[in-house]
Amino acid sequence: MAKAPVLTPRADDFPRWYQDLINKAELADNGPVRGTMVIRPYGYGLWERMQQEMDARIKETGTQNAYFPLLIPQSYLTKEADHVEGFAPELAVVTHGGGKALEEPAVVRPTSEMIINDYFSKWVQSYRDLPLLINQWANVVRWELRPRLFLRTTEFLWQEGHTAHATYEEARDFAAHIHRHVYADFMENVLAMDVVLGRKTAKERFAGAINTLTLEGMMGDGKALQMGTSHELGQNFARAFHTQYLSKEGKQELVWQTSWGSTTRMIGALVMMHGDDNGLRVPPRLAQTQVVVLAIKGDEAVLAKVREIGDRLKARGLRVGVDDRTDVPFGRRAVDWELKGVPVRVEVGPRDLENGTAMVARRIPGGKEPVALDALAALLPTVLEEDQALLLRQARERRESRTSDVSTIEEAVEAAAAGGWARIPWATLGENGEARLAEHAASVRCLVAEDGSVPGADDAPGNVAVVARAY
Repeated sequence: MAKAPVLTPRADDFPRWYQDLINKAELADNGPVRGTMVIRPYGYGLWERMQQEMDARIKETGTQNAYFPLLIPQSYLTKEADHVEGFAPELAVVTHGGGKALEEPAVVRPTSEMIINDYFSKWVQSYRDLPLLINQWANVVRWELRPRLFLRTTEFLWQEGHTAHATYEEARDFAAHIHRHVYADFMENVLAMDVVLGRKTAKERFAGAINTLTLEGMMGDGKALQMGTSHELGQNFARAFHTQYLSKEGKQELVWQTSWGSTTRMIGALVMMHGDDNGLRVPPRLAQTQVVVLAIKGDEAVLAKVREIGDRLKARGLRVGVDDRTDVPFGRRAVDWELKGVPVRVEVGPRDLENGTAMVARRIPGGKEPVALDALAALLPTVLEEDQALLLRQARERRESRTSDVSTIEEAVEAAAAGGWARIPWATLGENGEARLAEHAASVRCLVAEDGSVPGADDAPGNVAVVARAY
């Protein structure tokens, strides 16, 4: 009988394949409260690497990290009507504490615009206090009716940036800088993810914003996933919270603001964009373990050589793991590392020692070949960079091959239903067409200019709507 596959094949059942991989690669488990999740060490290690890379880029903008409370007085939610309306169905409310009913219920933060703006109004007095650039790494709660690990969970981890500026132009440019030079740079150059940068339509815009910039990625099944957003908030929150400053000219002016965020959803995207029927494929620049060196048998000479190779590769600046668990069958360990998507396995046994070689298995392109032990340290950094580039190229080729230019709403619906994306002139689609898309479980993921750049306005001439079904 043929051996059963470790994972459900993607072509047979993509959602089941996703759940299988999350489980067998030991990324996460369902939490005890519906919609919550337990992120396991391997999955959390991926998040830590994402945090490190993104935090460095965020700090390069001059933004500083802070932390704000999890609980928000319910009265705050009466101050910005559009924002409150947008989040109302998702709120979790605490009514009791210490065994008593609270005088005022507290909302578990779904996002922190409200509480942060309350403090911005205290901290900003003069033009000298601007720009005020704050980020926090935190958890948020949005009550989710259709949970799916990493993609939609009631509680998730994220970073949320909040800034205040003296002028509209400064705020607009800062939101755009975060969009391209923090998010897009990280996603393309570290996650090896092909993303389309665009502008949300008014219908899809963040509640309370005057503009939302988005990054959309195509997953392995052709659906879109919103990877991150950067919002221009205008003066909506400044007006609600009286956040104003004394200008150089001695006038009281309202600040202009931005907010921007990305979440643990990126781990789900990593699975769905790069994973295959054998498991994860982790981009080398992200991988917490770039190379794992495996002892095939418990021979003392083999174990000594495996540890020596590990030390030599670490000295070259690689992130290396040594697997000398020879009480666990080699085949089981090899499959486990393949599931986890470690980019390179270096396998060493007694015969390899005799030949002065090791077997190098590359997870991303696949395949194995013997490599001289003395050549490993020089070869592997090059191999890892090649495989990083390959992942991005494969993701881009998939999106381009499955995106079609269409001229009617019916063609856009058909393309999305077939597991692809459609590009249609926004002048042809419009808000009425956007409503018709929703009837067929499709949506405008973003607006782009004719040349693929981010348009400066919703109604800019030549705007193109990118249409897809989405997670």
